[in-house]
This record gives sequence, C-alpha cells and structure tokens, in this order.
Amino acid sequence: MPRRSTTVVTPASGATSLGRTKPAQGTPAQSAPQDGTPQGTRSAVRAAAAGLPRLHIARLALARQQSARTAPPPTSTDDVRDEQRSSMVDAGVYRDGRLLDRPHDLPATYACLREHRGAMAWIGLYRPDPAEIVSLAEEFDLHELAVEDAIQAHQRPKLERYGSTLFVVLHAARYVDAAEQVEFGELHVFVGPDFVVTVRHAQSPDLADVRRRVAQDVDLLARGPEAVLYAILDAVVDGYGPVVAGLENDIDEIESEVFRGDPAVSRRIYELSREVVDFQRAVRPLGAILAALSAGFTKYGVDEEQRKYLRDVADHVTEVDERVESFRAALRDILTVNATLVAQRQNEEMKALSEASNAQNEEVKKISAWAAILFAPTLVGTVYGMNFDHMPELHWALGYPAALAAMGAVSVALYLVFRHRRWI
Repeated sequence: MPRRSTTVVTPASGATSLGRTKPAQGTPAQSAPQDGTPQGTRSAVRAAAAGLPRLHIARLALARQQSARTAPPPTSTDDVRDEQRSSMVDAGVYRDGRLLDRPHDLPATYACLREHRGAMAWIGLYRPDPAEIVSLAEEFDLHELAVEDAIQAHQRPKLERYGSTLFVVLHAARYVDAAEQVEFGELHVFVGPDFVVTVRHAQSPDLADVRRRVAQDVDLLARGPEAVLYAILDAVVDGYGPVVAGLENDIDEIESEVFRGDPAVSRRIYELSREVVDFQRAVRPLGAILAALSAGFTKYGVDEEQRKYLRDVADHVTEVDERVESFRAALRDILTVNATLVAQRQNEEMKALSEASNAQNEEVKKISAWAAILFAPTLVGTVYGMNFDHMPELHWALGYPAALAAMGAVSVALYLVFRHRRWI
C-alpha cells in the first residue's frame, strides 16, 4: 500500500491565531441550495467553501448517499428520532481543566472556542453526515485524507499525523455471550492543538462515561487534548477486559464439550476462532499506535505524567494481545484434539462394525457348511424318489444299502472338510 502524504493542504482562506480558518475578506457567500437539491450537492457546496477539492468531496458525499440508500429503514420510533436530531451528541469548551461552556451545535462551539483563547474544544459526533465533517475540516484545517476516512468509515485501527493534527482510528469491542459474538464499534478521533473531535459510527464505545470521568479530574484535563486521547484509549482498552473474560469462559466450555463428545462442538470451535481473529485485528494495531505516540513524546513535549499514563495503556494492550494470541493457540489445540477424538470414535465404531460382521460371517459359514452336508443325502433321496419305472438301481438288491452308504460317506467327507477349515 503506497504511503499517504502527510502534507497538510491549507484552504484558500486566512488562518486565525488559533490555527483555524476564516473566510477571506471579499469572498462571496455561497448561496443555499434550492429545495430538491440532493444532500451530496449540499456537501459539495460546503466543501467548496472550505477550500477542499470539489471533485474529491463530491465523490465522498455521493458515496455517503449511496450507503444511505442501501441502509435498512428505521425499525422503531427511537431510530426515527435519532435520524432527526443532530449528530453532535455532546460538546464542551474547557480551559485549565474546567468547563467553560457546553455549546448546542457546531457553529456555537466554534464561536466559543474563538472567544476563549487558550481553551480546548471536545466535540462528540455520532454518525455525522458529510456536511458536518466538512464543516469541521473547514474550521480545524483537517486533512482531506482524514476527512475521507471519517466519512466512509470501515477503516483499520491506525494512527496518522497530518502536521499538528493526529487522526486515530480505534475499534471498541463488546462481547455478546448469548450469540458468542464480538461486536465492534468504529471510533475516529481528531486531536489538534486546541480540539478533540470524536466520530462514532456505532453505539459503542460510550464516551459519555469517559467525558464525565475526565471532567472530574481537573489536573488530567488541564494537560490538554493529549490527555483526552489518553482517556479515550484507556476506555477502549478497558472495554477489552470483558471481551477477554467472555472468550476465556467460552473456551473453557468448549473444552468440556470436546471430551463429552458433543457433535456440534466443531462448528462452535470454528465460529469462536473467527471471533478471536477479528478481536485480534482490533487489538494488535494498538501496540503500533501507542509506540508511535511514545516515539513523539520528546518531539512534541508530552509531560512525564502523561507518558506514564500512556505506558500503562500500552502495558494493558500488550497483556490483552498476549491473551488473545493464547486463545488462538488454545483453539487450534482444541480443534486438533477434537479431530483426534472424532477419529478415535470413528475407528471404534468401525472396529465394532467389523467385529459384528466377522461374527456374522462365522455364523453364515456354519449354516452353509451344515446345509452342504445335508445337501448330499437330500440329492440322493430326491433322485431315487422320482418313481420312474426304468431306473436300474430300483430292482437291485443292494441298492438301498448302497444309497445309504453313499449318503453317509458324502456327509462325513463334507463334515471332515468343513471341520478342517474351521467352518464348524
């Protein structure tokens, strides 16, 4: 995969002292779309105002439209209300670790941040539309590649730096024990000098708890956007704990089922192995993400206390990754043992069938031998019982003793032959 450029594309507008952009003087305002204008066109208009490439953002808006058309319709009135309200679930402007204001929408947040110099904005979005992402890109000078990733979603966990802005993709996880499935929630985090923007594409993780916990720790929040990023990383990694416990419990159950001879256990092993692999894909990249953050500690002036927190998160990630790797190895071993046990049971069944077949063959031999022995006298008696007038032996004085002797001799001879062959 080619390396992405990290050059920040600066919009064609003047930069403020806070690192954000404002429209250049003399620039005509964009007219609002008329009724019936597609949302993708509205997004393109907003993108043009932001100075981002028209064609690029128009393509992103069109992709968003296509995904929206293929999405299932709302299944409840709660879903309808979710679609109707703004995607901004929470926002706060902080300075020195204390909350200054909680704006109700993005423009109010921008205005509040401009008003309070040295403050930090923490914006939380849930499934935003392209227009809102473009608005953030315009205000905070976000790179177009990060904007594209945030709109399209379905990204792997990663960390990318564009100038002074970090773009982090995380996969939160939740274990559903009844279905034995790991549910993942994709989270995008933009971290700049004076802002943190979180974009969730699923219900998890619940960042409201993270915000409440951080807001109660003034010293932590006073460290700035990096502290918020740490708190989010810590919450995501802590959420892996119940997943690890659920997977471990299911593996223990599978081990018991394997030795009980449950015929459905093979499928369960395979499905759980897939869940473990998917979970590992969410966990393993975090090691590289935290290593990249650690590499920039000195360059970007991260204080020592913050470094300790991040190292603690890195230790937890390493522990989870090692546990998950042990789960994969355990499931491989269990699958091998199960295949061996299944083969043994099949061999035992085949052996029992073979023994039954051999015993049946012995009985058939005995029956066949006695039938052959009795066949000889039956044949002689049948021939001489036909009562024809012209049969030479019928009027022979020794005919009857000779017939009896012949029948006895043949029967004894056959008996000796079968006895020698151990048929009887």
